[in-house]
Amino acid sequence: MTGVINRPLQTVQPFSLFSSGDIALFQAGSHYRLYEKFGAHTLEYEGVPGTYFAVWAPDAAFVAVMGDFNQWDHYTHTLLPRWDNSGIWEGFVPGVEAGSLYKYFIRSNSGEVLQKGDPFATRWEVRPQTASIVHPLDHTWNDKKWMQGRKANNSLNSPIAVYEVHLGSWRRPDPTNEELYYSYGEIAAMLVPYVKEMGFTHVELMPVMEHPFDGSWGYQQTGYYAATSRYGSPQEFMDMIEAFHQAEIGVILDWVPSHFPHDAHGLYRFDGSHVYEYADMRKGYHPDWNSYIFNYARSEVRSFLLSNAIYWLDKFHIDGLRVDAVASMIHLDYSRERGGWVPNELGGNENLEAISFLKKLNETVYALFPDVQTIAEDSTNHYGVSRPTFMGGLGFGMKWMMGWMNDTLDYFKKDPLHRKWYQNDLTFSLVYAFSENFMLPLSHDEVVHGKSPLLYKMPGDEWQKCANLRLLYGYMYTHPGTKLLFMGGEFGQTSEWNYRSELDWHLLKYATHKGIQDFVKDVNQVYRQSTALYELQFEAEGFEWMTVNDYDNCVLAYIRRGKAAGDLLLIVLNMTPVPREHYPVGIPQGGIWEEILNSDHPKYYGSGVINSGPQKAAKQFYNGREYTLTLRLPPLGITILKPVTV
Repeated sequence: MTGVINRPLQTVQPFSLFSSGDIALFQAGSHYRLYEKFGAHTLEYEGVPGTYFAVWAPDAAFVAVMGDFNQWDHYTHTLLPRWDNSGIWEGFVPGVEAGSLYKYFIRSNSGEVLQKGDPFATRWEVRPQTASIVHPLDHTWNDKKWMQGRKANNSLNSPIAVYEVHLGSWRRPDPTNEELYYSYGEIAAMLVPYVKEMGFTHVELMPVMEHPFDGSWGYQQTGYYAATSRYGSPQEFMDMIEAFHQAEIGVILDWVPSHFPHDAHGLYRFDGSHVYEYADMRKGYHPDWNSYIFNYARSEVRSFLLSNAIYWLDKFHIDGLRVDAVASMIHLDYSRERGGWVPNELGGNENLEAISFLKKLNETVYALFPDVQTIAEDSTNHYGVSRPTFMGGLGFGMKWMMGWMNDTLDYFKKDPLHRKWYQNDLTFSLVYAFSENFMLPLSHDEVVHGKSPLLYKMPGDEWQKCANLRLLYGYMYTHPGTKLLFMGGEFGQTSEWNYRSELDWHLLKYATHKGIQDFVKDVNQVYRQSTALYELQFEAEGFEWMTVNDYDNCVLAYIRRGKAAGDLLLIVLNMTPVPREHYPVGIPQGGIWEEILNSDHPKYYGSGVINSGPQKAAKQFYNGREYTLTLRLPPLGITILKPVTV
């Protein structure tokens, strides 16, 4: 507000950005732009510049804003409670400028005194400091081309190959000094061209929201509305997103609406009462993560989370949200012993309020941003996680296929000599592959806590480990579903992921690791350029087994199809180190076929068992098919062929 000052202003001037409609929506759990109202907003009141503060503290008897502008005095800048019983305290403080540090001093009705950061702060001090910072989000975006065309890039019938990244440990200025980070701009200058060169369509950033403990990897958050200051300002993070968009790469954020830590300056017991978390610790405390669970039954909490999801899509042009720990949200007995949880009103183990919230979340996101994706990290068989809410589903765009990940890694860990006894475990994923819109994840969770890096999950000597890993990636990229690979996996990282250091980039001087990287680069290109691999990636019509019962040779063959007639690829996997010469594969059509990718090619450090030149299909009935291709099957390898003529 602007105007000519005609009277002296009070230390805290009565002022509000809230309308009665805002309050009604907030209390109904349906306000999705609370970040425009709550928090610290610089503005002018009667010609005087300053900052408007608003905070929700319904059980507070007294709330003041303190900061470097008043020498952290607890009482000089007392906020005013609204008259509508909303629990909101607010007021305009003249002279407080952008960059000012602040916290809320809260005395609860019980007499307890707390000092809290702002739940809606857009910026925080770098840990271990814990003050919020007055920081406007002004930014001029230069990604119009991407934003106008991203519907096609984020579509479920487009290729989606995601590179999962932890910004602090992808690269470091000094790998031995965990206190030194590159800035958002410095990371973008290296990461954007690398992701582009590798052929990934999207990056997924492990949580960038402000968090006090590096070892939580960002999953224990105190600043839900602030990009972490470890790497710079919110605007510098926006510049990074913009750089990805200008390179035609989408950005997905990990989002954590499931739990938060008990740090004194955070959300836990915000006003001395259980404001954001369930009061009953059988619902409100998470034993696995020593953290607290949002109260999804409280409308104001639902508005807080709903607004937070929209905030990142609105203010930061984010292209998707990967929602963390959905299984823990929707199940009351998740990781709890008998007697440690309370059944719902129907006697079941589902958190009905959390399920209701997730449906509301997805309905709101897709109504406002129909060209983004929400992705559920969910390990359960809950019905319809990625089905529309009008069909009884949760409404997510995709769901992580945790069963595929577990079964596939278990199979690949086995000595090839014994794999024939476990082939059904590998092929089982196709029984349920089209029950959801699945994303195949090889994420950070698989390379920490003693699980070993992907390369060292593979059996055999060094050559076989590398061949197995290339085979695994080939299988992943040709299996129905979208793809996700955690950083380091693309070149065969040899140590577990360590957030304190950086990836083992020196490995790329070795042909074995360079070969893995080159294969990932090429299989990304094949995936992106082959409509047969993505147009029907969630439809049963896009997949058909050709060879599924050759247990003795551990060979699998299948067809992937696109929408157009004749748009298909043949994929053949040899799960043993024994090359197969003159191996017959029954196929549905004749003509000339050519090999477009072979993981055993010498350029990938393979042994060179490839199918060079045209491969003519014989008019010979085999394995229920009218035509037969006779191929060389590479050891521990995958070959992909496409028809040239019919």
